Amino acid sequence: MNGTLEAGTATPAPGRAHPRHSSPDVDYDTFVRTVYDRYGPLLLRYATRLLDGDWHKAEDILQEAAARAWKHAPYLGTRDELVRPWLFTVVKNLVIDHHRSRQIRPLELRPAEELDTAWETPETLLTLHVVLEALEELTEQQRTVIRLMYYLECSVAQAAEHLGIPPGTVKSRAFYALRALRKALEERGVVGT
Repeated sequence: MNGTLEAGTATPAPGRAHPRHSSPDVDYDTFVRTVYDRYGPLLLRYATRLLDGDWHKAEDILQEAAARAWKHAPYLGTRDELVRPWLFTVVKNLVIDHHRSRQIRPLELRPAEELDTAWETPETLLTLHVVLEALEELTEQQRTVIRLMYYLECSVAQAAEHLGIPPGTVKSRAFYALRALRKALEERGVVGT
């Protein structure tokens, strides 16, 4: 294999061709090797640029693009004018999917080893229990905004995006939620008036 795609005829793009119209004699291994040899470095640089320099994620994207090309090998054929744009489109779409999933994925939790164990004293455990009890008196809306802003440390903009409400509404809800929580804690003698 010399790293170039051999001239040949290709069937229509995926989704337009029927499987029985594809060539059954496709050498999948050679096709994928050719994709990596000919387009791998270009696709890797392209994905890295779209991912703001995240080389490791770009390698994952390239691998997924090659897997998809392998699945569509009979449809893509060996024509460079069909394979190259298809691969670049797949990489771009995979990067877009990656960015979207990062926006909607919940914040990652920290490993237990990284947490400070100083909070495990009997006094702090009792205080924690009282605070959790006071939180139960709040409305679900108030608990949610407190959880987002003070437990998960989301910004006002992040909380607004997560809740699908304007940032001003988040600020207002946070103000009233903290006021209600303070009142519940005062009733329990945890905070002074």
